[in-house]
Amino acid sequence: MTEEKFSTKAYLGMDLLRFTTAGSVDDGKSTLIGRLLYDSKSIFEDQLEAVRLASIRKGNEHINLALLTDGLRAEREQGITIDVAYRYFATPKRKFIIADTPGHVQYTRNMVTGASTANAAIILIDARNGVTEQSYRHSYIASLLQIPHLIFCVNKMDLVDYNEDVFEEIKHQVSAFASKMAVKDIRFVPISALMGDNVVEQSKNMPWYGGGTLRYILENIHVGSDWNHIDPRFPVQYVIRPQSEKYHDYRGYAGRIVGGVFRKGDKVMILPSGFVTTIKSIDDIDGGVEEAFPPMSITIRLEDDLDISRGDMIVREDNVPEISQDIDVMMCWMSEKPLNTGTKYYLKHTTQDVRCLVKEIKYKVDVNTLNRISDGKELKMNEIARVSLRTTKPLFFDPYRRNRNTGSLILIDEGTNNTVGGGMIV
Repeated sequence: MTEEKFSTKAYLGMDLLRFTTAGSVDDGKSTLIGRLLYDSKSIFEDQLEAVRLASIRKGNEHINLALLTDGLRAEREQGITIDVAYRYFATPKRKFIIADTPGHVQYTRNMVTGASTANAAIILIDARNGVTEQSYRHSYIASLLQIPHLIFCVNKMDLVDYNEDVFEEIKHQVSAFASKMAVKDIRFVPISALMGDNVVEQSKNMPWYGGGTLRYILENIHVGSDWNHIDPRFPVQYVIRPQSEKYHDYRGYAGRIVGGVFRKGDKVMILPSGFVTTIKSIDDIDGGVEEAFPPMSITIRLEDDLDISRGDMIVREDNVPEISQDIDVMMCWMSEKPLNTGTKYYLKHTTQDVRCLVKEIKYKVDVNTLNRISDGKELKMNEIARVSLRTTKPLFFDPYRRNRNTGSLILIDEGTNNTVGGGMIV
């Protein structure tokens, strides 16, 4: 019993890495994820049997590991990935959440959705085809979303006789393009997802490659520094007032820290009121703590009774975010109904919900060439543009490059309640 409790606690305390995959059609994204799951012993017997039977029906000679992630019937019939497929697995070192995203240009919005919370992105390149326009597009979107770690997997090396020159040429081309993007950590791995080379086990077919396997890289990427630990930001999600005699004077503000470090005794400012007070205590699920940092979910109690509600933000008195009703964002449009100037939407930012007006579409971005297109008429589905918004009340935000949480927002259609756009504050 003691050993079981220890194992459960150890699992819950393990580091978590979220990563996304992207690549052109047939580059092998789903096969790669299937290989990772299969070789990491993260597939249940009934799942494997279902995939084996499905492979036989499709006439495959071997088990088609891509079927582990291609869950939609349309995907299995067409052999492509359409929706974002999420999978979960763990190794002795780390827990993982995988977002397998589509490669087609018409599913750019799906890639943005899957990559928006990722710590790392795996971008696949077919060794036979080399770097394509979609490779550049996926790289740009990953850099736009400020994914800190990019791993370029040159796949299907078995089909080019594991040629080192092919790998080095692709590496050179990608490095030249990546130099234009603000990405901190870029790595290259030659693999064969079908055969398993350099995915989980080191390949004997590529002795010239001196780096680690893909799984080794994923297990050892340092994600702690990906969070902003400089600017304290605590959006209030819920006010806790227990209606009991024992806790009749308890007033706590619950939420998730999205930046900086908060300590008991710190002087803090409440936005939008601007009142200054002191942190009385910080509580988490196990009781009181002396300090808290991202991404901890906590409850903060303050020395003074102030009027604080959902949507307010607790910050440090000497470190205040930008406060404005006029915002410029890089917007990825996700709706079949185009975005036009003068249109009104609901806007969700951290825990705030406000209404906004689209003032201007400044320019679009050609995600294949990075060129700007001065066409401010409308923004169609899967297009990306710089857009100016005006909100009905001030937002408290940081530029997306500084904080992905306080620098991102979504637009919601007032009539359908559908999410129609995702924006990164410039």
